[in-house]
Amino acid sequence: MPTVHHSIDHARFEIIIGNAKAALEYTRSDSLMTIHHTYVPIELRGQNIAGLLAKAAFDTARAEQLQVVPQCSYIASYAKRFPEAEALVLKD
Repeated sequence: MPTVHHSIDHARFEIIIGNAKAALEYTRSDSLMTIHHTYVPIELRGQNIAGLLAKAAFDTARAEQLQVVPQCSYIASYAKRFPEAEALVLKD
């Protein structure tokens, strides 16, 4: 299983395999983690890479007691599929 690296200084989670890099980018303010973008290059698609990035982000949010604002459509759909992730999504 690929390793997810959390680059706190760059506010992103990354998986690097060979020369290909997948990333989930976010911003943080107070008790919120706003996830803006998830990108998986073509050569890494179909391997649940985006799911691993999403899980790492939600696990971090849970551990740090943050609520998540999913501005990325993939993250919004991920949260709907996993109740433990959906519980962290900021409600309107």
